[in-house]
Amino acid sequence: MVPVRLTGPRLAIREFHHTPGDTDALHAVFGDPETTRYLPFEPRDRESCADQIAQYLEEALKDERTVYRLAVTPAAAEGGDGDDEALPIGMAALTLGDHRSAFLGYALRRDAWGNGYAGEITGLLCGFAFDALALHRLAARVDVDNAPSIRVLSRAGFQLEGRIRHDLYLRGTWYDSFQYSLLSEEWAGAGG
Repeated sequence: MVPVRLTGPRLAIREFHHTPGDTDALHAVFGDPETTRYLPFEPRDRESCADQIAQYLEEALKDERTVYRLAVTPAAAEGGDGDDEALPIGMAALTLGDHRSAFLGYALRRDAWGNGYAGEITGLLCGFAFDALALHRLAARVDVDNAPSIRVLSRAGFQLEGRIRHDLYLRGTWYDSFQYSLLSEEWAGAGG
């Protein structure tokens, strides 16, 4: 495995560690009903989060990696190398598809909302997808009521492709999604 490590002005994105700290940090995201409100699953318990990290690491070890589920941490202070040890405040994901495409996703711990982190994560994932992985197309699905994520995608240059009706059945209710996409030439044209 070649570990993924992306660094932005305030955040770093790295592989998850199968440690109690990373498990607790993922549980702080995936165990919170408010945070999972727009995610395609019910809140998860700590044991499920530990199992998720084990799955993320198995996916990372595959010869042809198609799934990147990564920890989002605060970046280390200048001159330091501590973001590898920093506890995650969220997770970022790229799921590769056919024809040099991928789906992009992210989730942040509730106390990290409203700081512009989702935009930074999206920019780091776009750079990784279009530059390092040489992808042509990124897509993202977002609940139609998730206005903050819709703004993040729009600011990053993603274009609305349409509404997917009854895209998800969860908690006894059907949910619609908007699908957005961004092409490599649009990313490069926007200056990354």
